[in-house]
Amino acid sequence: MTTIAIIGAGSGLGAAVARRFGVEGFTVALIARHQGRVDALAAELLAEGISAHGFVADVRDPASITRTLEQVAETLGPIEVLQYSPLPQKDFMRPVLETTPADLVGPIEFSIYGPVAAVHQVLPGMRFLGANRGTILFVNGGSAVTPGRNVTGTSIAFAGQAAYAQLLNEALGEEGIQVSQLIIGGRIIAGDPEKDPSALAEHLWNLHSRRDRFRHQISAD
Repeated sequence: MTTIAIIGAGSGLGAAVARRFGVEGFTVALIARHQGRVDALAAELLAEGISAHGFVADVRDPASITRTLEQVAETLGPIEVLQYSPLPQKDFMRPVLETTPADLVGPIEFSIYGPVAAVHQVLPGMRFLGANRGTILFVNGGSAVTPGRNVTGTSIAFAGQAAYAQLLNEALGEEGIQVSQLIIGGRIIAGDPEKDPSALAEHLWNLHSRRDRFRHQISAD
């Protein structure tokens, strides 16, 4: 088995995905902005018998993403699954009439430049692994499909990311590389049968393993 790289790995969904893929034999690359946090999570997972390693990258810096994913592949081997799921910053979510061009720079860097850089870096390795192996997973909030006027930055940037993901799905599907998107309406809620991190991780595993759909959506209700 090869590696899953989780960009935006944290103690909630990222950790749950690491456990779900880890029990299937994947080595896990945990990628976030703070080395101490990913190292602590990696140590926790290692204690559970999951091979996990922490790496640092800034998703708003394409060169940082490229360098880190190159380091992951050099250290752990080819990346079979890429998950792009960092949490957006609160200042991305401004009302539409208060949103200026400058306010959109961060969301676009975060949701467009970051994933484009990540995909370009992992594609050669996925192609090396052969057809029906590689998977690219995008995780977005509900504003990716239903824009909200009080969360303008994420509504615009997530919509762009959703369009990019769908175009990738069409193009890379011809090569046997799966591209899928999980839309989570509202908050992730521990203990909720639909929105608990482990339930969401199971959906992501199914998108990878079944390879039968582009999008799975969890409603906000």
